[in-house]
Amino acid sequence: MNRLRNSFLNTLAQTSDAPMLLEFVRAEGIYLFDAENNRYFDLISGISVSNIGHRHPKVVSAIKNQVDSYMHLMVYGEYVQSPQVKLALKLKEELCRTEGVMLDSVYFVNSGSEAIEGAMKLAKRTTGRMNIVAFNKAYHGSTHGALSIIGDEEFRNSFRPLLPDITHLEFNSLNDLNLINSKTACVIVETIQGEAGAIVGDKEFLKALRKRCTEVGALLIIDEIQTGFGRTGSLFSFTQFGIIPDILCLAKGMGGGLPIGAFIASKKVMDNFKTNPVLGHITTFGGNAVCCAASLALIEVLLDEKWIEKVAAKEALFKKLLVHPSIKNISGMGLLLAIEFESEEFNKKLISSCIENKVIVDWFLFAGNKMRIAPPLTISEEEIADACTLILKSIDIILNQNN
Repeated sequence: MNRLRNSFLNTLAQTSDAPMLLEFVRAEGIYLFDAENNRYFDLISGISVSNIGHRHPKVVSAIKNQVDSYMHLMVYGEYVQSPQVKLALKLKEELCRTEGVMLDSVYFVNSGSEAIEGAMKLAKRTTGRMNIVAFNKAYHGSTHGALSIIGDEEFRNSFRPLLPDITHLEFNSLNDLNLINSKTACVIVETIQGEAGAIVGDKEFLKALRKRCTEVGALLIIDEIQTGFGRTGSLFSFTQFGIIPDILCLAKGMGGGLPIGAFIASKKVMDNFKTNPVLGHITTFGGNAVCCAASLALIEVLLDEKWIEKVAAKEALFKKLLVHPSIKNISGMGLLLAIEFESEEFNKKLISSCIENKVIVDWFLFAGNKMRIAPPLTISEEEIADACTLILKSIDIILNQNN
């Protein structure tokens, strides 16, 4: 075992007994390169992060330009920082294009988990209520509060006690919405349940959920940490479902490869953090100037180069090409897709075979029999065809091994 790999195993915290141990030295576009210059298709985008590919030149340029001015100052308090203000204005501008949206106050954080934590605090502070409603098979992060609302008991159980007064409902179940009541501070929902295997929310269900929250005075928090920034064919996926959140959570694809997240609400709601107590929510690094500059460049690239408009056609191409007797179903929307196989065992073997054939794919936390397909939006039709050919080849390899 080489020295770097040995040091990796001995000094970095491990979260599984079987890390992939792939060592990459360079990334560009939709490709990752190892020390021997072998090229891998990245079909997971660092888990829906690299939406415009790795090291997009405009993002790299924005980072370098900001580094030449300043990096960290202080992200809350009295400092007016141009990268923060420009990014917040751009997010407000794009969000408020949708009629009825009043998401005009942005709180920057470092990750999706932190966005969820801040949103939950804001909902409790605004409503004066304690009950939080989430959904089975939902994933919202691994911090203590986010873990409390995760929709899987196996993940929750080892870390109890967690936050009290959490209610879990079935996703897409209209009957369960009656459990949302006058004690509910907020309901947290994904438009597409990512880790459940890219399960798309029913429009009727999501509209009924919005209506129920309004009726009982609960805030609707939409988690777009994995679906945001073009992945489903619109800048923010909630616009495709005809609903409007009270609080929107963003991260992953937001920074063009740098760590940044946000929760966004109306100024009236967000102002609840100003008093009782003062500094009701603070962060040291959230809204870092370099990350904000990268995020603004990311949004401009998505819009100016019209990558979002091409997502639907690329989704259709994946579905057209990925046809095989072993493939049971393909769920999801846009470039957040899940390929379903007969078993978790088959899928795990297939993922390893794909990686051996230089295609990086992955599974889902709550759907082990489904393969994750979430490439950069910049992937070309030719690259899709080449990657699908390798996936189908890998399926046949596993079938031959089983025979």
